[in-house]
Amino acid sequence: METSPLVSDEIRQTTCYMCACRCGINVHMKDGKVAYIEGNRDHPVNKGVLCAKGSSGIMQVNAPSRLRAPLKRKGPRGSGEFEEISWDEALEIATGWLAPIRKSAPEKLAFFTGRDQSQSFTSFWAQNFGTPNYAAHGGFCSVNMAAGGIYTMGGAFWEFGQPDWDRTKLFLLFGVAEDHDSNPIKMGLGKLKAHGGKVIGINPVRSGYNAIADEWVGITPGTDGLFILALVHTLVQSGKIDLTYLSRFTNAPCLVNNDPASPEFGLLLRDDSGKTLVIDRNSGQPTAFDQKGVKPDLAAQYEKDGLTHRTVFQLLAEKYLDDAYSPEAVAEKCGVSAERIRAIAAELARVAFEEAFELDQPWTDFRGDRHEKMPGRPVSFHAMRGISAHSNGFQTCRSLHLLQILLGTVEVPGGFRFKPPYPKPVTAHPTPHCHAEPDCPLDGPHLGFVRGPDDLALKEDGTPARIDKAFTWENPMSAHGLMHMVISNAHAGDPYRIDTLFLYMANMSWNSSMNTKGVMEMLTDKDEDGNYVIPRIIYSDAYSSEMVAYADLILPDTTYLERHDCISLLDRPICEADAAADAIRWPVIEPDRDVRGFQSVLVDLGVRLNLPGFIEEDGSAKYRDYADYMVNHQRRPGIGPLAGFRGDGTEKGRGEVNPEQLDRYIENGGFFVEHVPDEAAFYKPWNSAYQDWAVELGFYDKPQPYLFELYSEPMRRFQLAAEGHGDRQPPDHLRDRIKETFEPLPVWYPPLEDAHVSEADYPVHALTQRPMAMYHSWGSQNAWLRQIHGHNPLYVPTKIWEEHGFQDGDWARVTSLHGEIVVPVALMAALNENTVWTWNAIGKRKGAWALDGDAPESTKGFLLNHLINELLPPKGDGLRWSNSDPVTGQAAWFDLRVRIEKTGPPDECSPAFPELRSPVGKGPKTVRQKVRP
Repeated sequence: METSPLVSDEIRQTTCYMCACRCGINVHMKDGKVAYIEGNRDHPVNKGVLCAKGSSGIMQVNAPSRLRAPLKRKGPRGSGEFEEISWDEALEIATGWLAPIRKSAPEKLAFFTGRDQSQSFTSFWAQNFGTPNYAAHGGFCSVNMAAGGIYTMGGAFWEFGQPDWDRTKLFLLFGVAEDHDSNPIKMGLGKLKAHGGKVIGINPVRSGYNAIADEWVGITPGTDGLFILALVHTLVQSGKIDLTYLSRFTNAPCLVNNDPASPEFGLLLRDDSGKTLVIDRNSGQPTAFDQKGVKPDLAAQYEKDGLTHRTVFQLLAEKYLDDAYSPEAVAEKCGVSAERIRAIAAELARVAFEEAFELDQPWTDFRGDRHEKMPGRPVSFHAMRGISAHSNGFQTCRSLHLLQILLGTVEVPGGFRFKPPYPKPVTAHPTPHCHAEPDCPLDGPHLGFVRGPDDLALKEDGTPARIDKAFTWENPMSAHGLMHMVISNAHAGDPYRIDTLFLYMANMSWNSSMNTKGVMEMLTDKDEDGNYVIPRIIYSDAYSSEMVAYADLILPDTTYLERHDCISLLDRPICEADAAADAIRWPVIEPDRDVRGFQSVLVDLGVRLNLPGFIEEDGSAKYRDYADYMVNHQRRPGIGPLAGFRGDGTEKGRGEVNPEQLDRYIENGGFFVEHVPDEAAFYKPWNSAYQDWAVELGFYDKPQPYLFELYSEPMRRFQLAAEGHGDRQPPDHLRDRIKETFEPLPVWYPPLEDAHVSEADYPVHALTQRPMAMYHSWGSQNAWLRQIHGHNPLYVPTKIWEEHGFQDGDWARVTSLHGEIVVPVALMAALNENTVWTWNAIGKRKGAWALDGDAPESTKGFLLNHLINELLPPKGDGLRWSNSDPVTGQAAWFDLRVRIEKTGPPDECSPAFPELRSPVGKGPKTVRQKVRP
């Protein structure tokens, strides 16, 4: 008997797609089939570590729910009745719908994509089509985190940076579930624990990473910003802040117009070239912040033309020393005692300053000053959707960045470090463009970072140019768009009607929408003439998700092992703090169905529609498919989607097109990596060696050192407009809201839903989060992962459990202002006493995902989405107010307030919906594959 049989006859290396970590994987092949999947030990992200999701990728390839061919609707929308058609017919239909729109009114196409990791390409396609209506999933995921970080310090957590795991001694997590960045965080926590570091978890729910924290703070949802600013108050009050760091690397010493009568009140003082000014302690004179030898004065005042200017630092100190931010003042709201807040602040200060250290590494800063050492502070932070998905989330994220910057822990040894191509100042990013003309490309990128009211996406009459109302006075700094508002706005014709809704991998009729039942009704609603209010819907997915049933045309995607993908430095690369890196996916197996990779389908449609970026001057195709685009497309001369193996195969970052580039990636394990030079490893925004290296790699074309913006001038510009200054003014009904929420120094205000909710009627906070074993909804129909999470109870804290007399096996009715659900409950002691929660995306609609109608996901699995509306409750003013952060438009999923009561056990969770007809039938009882030697 062979005791060690060969399990594979070939290993093909590519990139995982089972979450957004983008780990490297070895796909073991046997007789042309996938035998099993393991981690790639040479990969810079996971170094061989692979989680349950990654290993289960084999079941995605075998999933019975995979779509098999293009589909054309033949029954009513929502029925799931389709007929299979050829690709030629499918593409002819799509072209027939899209071509007239482009020639007449390209804004009538709304093109929105889910978590596809090809946003650089999909936005390029939409820009060439000419529609302003494009965005990806960030508006309902974590735009507050991304925008809050970029506007403050040029990058944020997770995809933009990571802790210095080797040197951190105190690590604080805020609102982090287990689905994002799981392998790198688990590896990092292992390192931190091994060298004696301490972990503090701040989260209403103690699961996953918080479960292994040395200290858990079960904070009240939506109060993280208030808790953080109480820490800031305590640190400033005790003088435990890094004044040297603040004066050198932030806009704390920059001068601010302090005259309320001035139309520039609150704006920064600048020289004729636009550079912010500080007072140099050597000369006592105003000086550009970046001048060689300048010693910025944090305490200066300056008079010019009769106007007094004070430093940002003075404004900051006055603001946060106010007793309103004292631990005693915030304790009750946060659910954290004043003594505990002070203890955490003291621990932060002790580790940051008493355990400070230096690396013997010389470096030169952007002012030309040479430093022989790199000072380090071993405190780091990480945060994610838990603090982001609130209507006060943008300011909360900024507050957290303020805290770490005051401690001097960003881009220093032991602290938070940026991942190339970040950091980038706001000025390195585009502003949003929205000017649509028939038969023309859009005038620039759809998304970007506004600097003030002049950058808003408004038509000449002041109405929104985009269907989601992104970059308007309602959500001025909405850097990722508002995907959760597209369907409801299109249905309401507010701001206008669309013709075609084109979605990719966005399960908007189920777990990716607030007000799920209402969205399904909007997608099927007809006008007085019997026509659908949203006339045409095109959808692409690899699987028979709930959204498939609501489309008119289905363009079936491949699974991730059957297609090319580009994890690009232009988009969402796989970088770690010590290296720039990108990666590819490639077809390690060929599809056994009549499906095509969505990106290649877009290339084909681009040619059929004569989109400028996709055709040569003679009208012929510029690219054969997406793989050809990955190699031959150049965003700027010498800069393409892939940074590695350019030119003759040895050039990095910049270089001519290399026809063999994909082969080189495959030979190298599916990735490219270039390490940051030792001299450039820290202090990246101000380190001349890093800036030069970044230019060499093509992140930008010239060095762009900048100051961290504790004080946000773009936000102040919007406030000034609300106060009546400037040519572009907000509508009157939004003036007070902009004044309150656009504070240029981070501020806390209660979640917007709280103003509409009686605490007596709805005393309980309700949250969802992703489980570690699953990611987006495609993972929760995976045959292996279903065995970990086949259904989801509502977890209830001890206090509420005992108040209502719950027992194991009981059910509860949960009611919000918007609706009610009936669900099974389970006791969880490690939970904020006024909070209930559940896993998201476990619950499935009957008939979807090829599951049986009585599958536990459909009978005992549920969504909290039914309780959440995309609109706030009516205010009596006749206006539709989005349930979003008023700064960025981030969907405020976690503001939900409910009441809970015990009820008798029903047959299944409610609401329940009629079973969809499955276009792929039902899966077999057993999915079995044997791979023998």
